[in-house]
Amino acid sequence: MKRFLVFIAPIVLAMPAHAVNLGLENWGRFESDFEEEAVTWQEMQAQLPAYPKAEHLVAFAIDGRAGYRFAVDTKSLSVGADGVTRYSVVIDAPAGARTVNFEALRCPTGERKIYAFGRPDGTWSRNRAARWEIIKARVNTDYHRVLFYEYLCAGGEGVASVPQILERLRRGGYRTD
Repeated sequence: MKRFLVFIAPIVLAMPAHAVNLGLENWGRFESDFEEEAVTWQEMQAQLPAYPKAEHLVAFAIDGRAGYRFAVDTKSLSVGADGVTRYSVVIDAPAGARTVNFEALRCPTGERKIYAFGRPDGTWSRNRAARWEIIKARVNTDYHRVLFYEYLCAGGEGVASVPQILERLRRGGYRTD
């Protein structure tokens, strides 16, 4: 054991000098090098749009959701300088209930966020727990997944422009481009 300590002690004592010479002083930054986008990306402040009107709604279909009607309000649709696509969605359930949300998709990361919920009186209620969440790609009946892959995010390849999105909504999706 003494021989081992005599042998290893000079190596351990010399390590800090060698570590600096090898550039290992930045080793603690290793993880942050891979998270560069998360550090530099800055989300723009979202402004609540006008409440959706029937004449501005464009329907989109989701397999496996019989009786439900989904629509995007074309007047609320925007693509920000931050790369976030924002829109209002209206969902009518077969039993008559209506859900209205002002939402966003972040195409490069496959995330979604709900900024506000629509009230029956035509006003918005801000989502106090708004946060970015991963879109569930394996759930075929999730409307966020359909919006991401078929309409808003260029088939999962990147951020689409507002004219591209409007054309896809009118034509029935990305696969019809």
